[in-house]
Amino acid sequence: MAMREETARSVKLNREISKMLPEAIEKDRLIKIGYGSGGDTKPRDGDFGVVTHLPEKSRVLILGNLGECVGSMNRGGILNVEGSCSSMLGAFQSSGRIVVERDVGDRLAMNMKGGDIVVMGSAGIDACAGMVGGTVVIRGHASSGVGSGMKGGTLVVLGSVGEEPGISMTGGKIIIAGSCPPPGEGAKMRSISTEEVLEISEILEPLGLSVEDDALVLIPEETGATKSVPPKRWISEGFDKIAISPLGPERIAEHSKVDTSVRLPPVGSDEGGLFLDVPWVIKSDKGHSISSKNSLPKMVKTDPSDGDLLVIGENELMAFPDNISGISGIVLDLQMMPPMNDAEIEAILVSMSSQIDDNCLILLRDGVERVEGLFRLIVDLDLDGAVVGVATPGGSRASASLPRIGLSSRAMGFESQRRIVAIEITSQPTAEDMIVTRASGCSFIIGPLDEEMGEEGIRSKVIPELVGLMKESGISSLGTVGRRALRAKDMETAAISGLRLVGFERPLPMWLGN
Repeated sequence: MAMREETARSVKLNREISKMLPEAIEKDRLIKIGYGSGGDTKPRDGDFGVVTHLPEKSRVLILGNLGECVGSMNRGGILNVEGSCSSMLGAFQSSGRIVVERDVGDRLAMNMKGGDIVVMGSAGIDACAGMVGGTVVIRGHASSGVGSGMKGGTLVVLGSVGEEPGISMTGGKIIIAGSCPPPGEGAKMRSISTEEVLEISEILEPLGLSVEDDALVLIPEETGATKSVPPKRWISEGFDKIAISPLGPERIAEHSKVDTSVRLPPVGSDEGGLFLDVPWVIKSDKGHSISSKNSLPKMVKTDPSDGDLLVIGENELMAFPDNISGISGIVLDLQMMPPMNDAEIEAILVSMSSQIDDNCLILLRDGVERVEGLFRLIVDLDLDGAVVGVATPGGSRASASLPRIGLSSRAMGFESQRRIVAIEITSQPTAEDMIVTRASGCSFIIGPLDEEMGEEGIRSKVIPELVGLMKESGISSLGTVGRRALRAKDMETAAISGLRLVGFERPLPMWLGN
């Protein structure tokens, strides 16, 4: 990941704090950031994605007006911010305590699961969105959507709140001491009880705060808001109707070697990254569930083996620092994360990249229906590349994804910038699929390993089939094969892929480029 100056500064701060933490925890010492040795102040203005994943017994004080995702994924530490923070302060926190002296931005404590957060100023929109547990206190006001999608925990707002408070909440409690408009869908309003006043006073009194008996309480309606069910994603047709066409009149002799390998270093580097014997990364939930002496790299969610790519969705964020030994890269899965803006995505990446080797790849994953925005984000954040899921709601034809990916890649200059584009499918890729992937300009294909095939079946069956197909087609290297090696087997496939039809020498004009 090539870094802008602001990004590099935030990564450097995270790494410095990580080095100080073990000794500070052992000696119960407070880590102070933004203060010189002589007591002079050096505020850390603008740092983002910092002081994340704090472990139990850690204590950090930081001075400055900070950016996005500060203190996110807190696992039990105590963080005090003498200043303000932008969006997603304390997001995904599971334990610990965060106190901010001034205002915070949008989505305070988003999807927080436990611990305490105190904001002495005001908060932006969607404070405590998706909150599951813990306690949040906002001394000032909160904007619209406070407690949206809340599932549990307690939120106390001592000032007023904006429109649609509690919208879509299914659990938890919102206590509002100031003015409150009608609650959003899924929430209902009532007066605070005497028992609740006493209960909240135990939280507020140590802060010098209090709540009166005229405060309002928002709780879920019994019927609740309408829940959404994510659509099933699937592939209705793979690359079966794309043929591999010989590049010339001559076959490659049986005794000659062909190059099936792919080497993918990070952008701007010639070291590290990913080396593949064949352009296939095995998709598996758990890394060590597939193992052998010559294991191919995998894309996994947990327990990675050396050389694997580690997928990070919301469920994997908290365990990330303990789950990275030997990985070749990370894949932030935007489909498995709450919606975030560019700055918030970058802040999450800063948090993670602070804890991995500089030679590790940093990739983003999303569906092919959002490939244009995905590729723009890759370039804007200067990341190493993308994983594009071909499965779509309602089903998709894999061949239809190729021109969309190819045109978007060309528009963003991926090839000249040596950025990675991986295609993810839902079944084990064939030798033909691997050649189609490389010939269409993509880096490698991701798909599961059939249980009956096993790791040894890759070496004894899949790789020999790939080598045989390359020799028959006159393809000496998968590093140089291009789209002219591909043909559509029928007119419909030609129409959706832009590939020339088998038997036709002139290409159809729908897929531009080489």
